[in-house]
Amino acid sequence: MAEAAAVPRTMAAVLLTGHGGLDKLEYRTDVPVPRPKPGEVLIQVAAAGINNTDVNTRIGWYSKGVTAETGEGGQTGFATVDDSDATWSGAALEFPRIQGADVCGRIVEVGDGVSPDRIGERVLVRNMLRTPVGHRPFQCWTFGSECDGGFAQFTVAPAQDTYRVRSDLSDEELAAVPCAYSTAENMLHRAAVGAERVLVTGASGGVGLAAVQLAKRRGATVTAVCSAAKAADVRAQGADRTVERGADLIAALGRTSVDVVIDLVGGPQSAQLLDLLRPGGRYAIAGAIGGPVAELDLRTLYLNDLSIFGCTFQEDVVFENLVAYLEHGELRPVVSRTYPLAEIARAQADFLAKKHLGKLVLVPPAVAG
Repeated sequence: MAEAAAVPRTMAAVLLTGHGGLDKLEYRTDVPVPRPKPGEVLIQVAAAGINNTDVNTRIGWYSKGVTAETGEGGQTGFATVDDSDATWSGAALEFPRIQGADVCGRIVEVGDGVSPDRIGERVLVRNMLRTPVGHRPFQCWTFGSECDGGFAQFTVAPAQDTYRVRSDLSDEELAAVPCAYSTAENMLHRAAVGAERVLVTGASGGVGLAAVQLAKRRGATVTAVCSAAKAADVRAQGADRTVERGADLIAALGRTSVDVVIDLVGGPQSAQLLDLLRPGGRYAIAGAIGGPVAELDLRTLYLNDLSIFGCTFQEDVVFENLVAYLEHGELRPVVSRTYPLAEIARAQADFLAKKHLGKLVLVPPAVAG
């Protein structure tokens, strides 16, 4: 094991102590610093982004017994949650857990089998970690959910999932990338988006704004669904047109007017989104903050030869592409506000209010000495 300098024995971190409200987030300064096992690296965290998956995991929203939208339980949690299926992977979560799928930081120590030359690298962690399993080449799980993540001064990650990034972007901007941008890029990759007509829902949020930027990078003509108050900002990030959230999309755009739908909202709106697609169109979904249950007319699917992509698992190329885009200066994430790590409850409350554009990011305290 090799390290750059003396690493403290304890650190500041936020512990998720159980499924529930914001009170389940406990800021501590006496948490043991993890040590890298063989094949792992220890990262001093510079910044960590906030995502829907952090909130959904905290409140147990992934449990099949929960049918409400995320916002209903975001502050206080839900009255009843089945712990056995309350994570997106379907496995029970182990508490306490340090959440945080987004990490930008620097490698300060490496485990056996990892070159000490990596110490000092500025890195991002691929939020979808993986390992060989069964009949599939990979099984992936979320950094900060099935293992501890970035809401701390230090975190460990597999070396193979930790990518050096050479970029002029700030740590806070880079911390906005892993979860939101990989989710968006994966949806576009799975739906094979090119220079065509694309509709993005939830377009002012972290993933939605990433999808707007990344779809434009692919040459698409982008229509973005967002609040009127954020429409100008979303257009400034590349959207060709905006439609107000809650509007009748068929009346605004017309049937069969879209080639691809990138849906991050779900809920009752989903059925109308399918009516927007041309015959042979594609619908990709990777979120359901508007509600996990929708009623669809299956005739719309098969009579129009539509393709539906549920998007969670990511091929290696997705994150590798993002790193290349960053290093070529092709992306600039929007960070609306940063917060000290100790103010995570306030940051998540602001996140749930959805009054911001793009991302909110947490900054751990400086390491003493």
